[in-house]
Amino acid sequence: MATLRLFAAAREAAGTGSAQFAGATVGEVLTAAVAAYGDGFRVVLANSRVWLNGDPADDHTAVGATDEVAVLPPVSGGST
Repeated sequence: MATLRLFAAAREAAGTGSAQFAGATVGEVLTAAVAAYGDGFRVVLANSRVWLNGDPADDHTAVGATDEVAVLPPVSGGST
C-alpha cells in the first residue's frame, strides 16, 4: 500500500495528514481516498498538485507499495 500524505486544505477535508491506500497508479490511490473521504476531499483534490516521491505525478503514474503520494493544495497569502 502506498502512503498518502495530505497537506493544508486536503488534510482538513480528510481529517488526517496521512493514510495508506492500495492502488497500482496514482489515480487508483486518489480514487480510493475520495471514496474514503468524500466530496469535500474531491473538491480540494481538483485544484491540488500531486507528487510521487517528491516528483510531479499524474493519474497514470505507477505506484509501488513503499511509495509516497502527496497532495498539495494551492497556498494563498502574502503581503499587500
